[in-house]
Amino acid sequence: MLQLEFTVEPFVEGIPGPHVTAAVTAAQAVGAQVEFGPFGSTCTASSDSMPLVIAELVRAAFANGATHVTMHVAEVHVAEGAA
Repeated sequence: MLQLEFTVEPFVEGIPGPHVTAAVTAAQAVGAQVEFGPFGSTCTASSDSMPLVIAELVRAAFANGATHVTMHVAEVHVAEGAA
């Protein structure tokens, strides 16, 4: 599994604009599990699907007014038997 941490700007605390919500929705639409945070969000997806998650997230963010998208991707290990 891979974990993506991302921030979509412009950033306005407490008021996620359409550029943020569209990016989150796009990631979820291709199977990512998103945890929406106050300053940034994270999502997990398989290594096979993460490139699609990133592509759709970036496409939706910029199509809806984003000026900058920051990302960090890391491998995460899921304990055997964990969901």
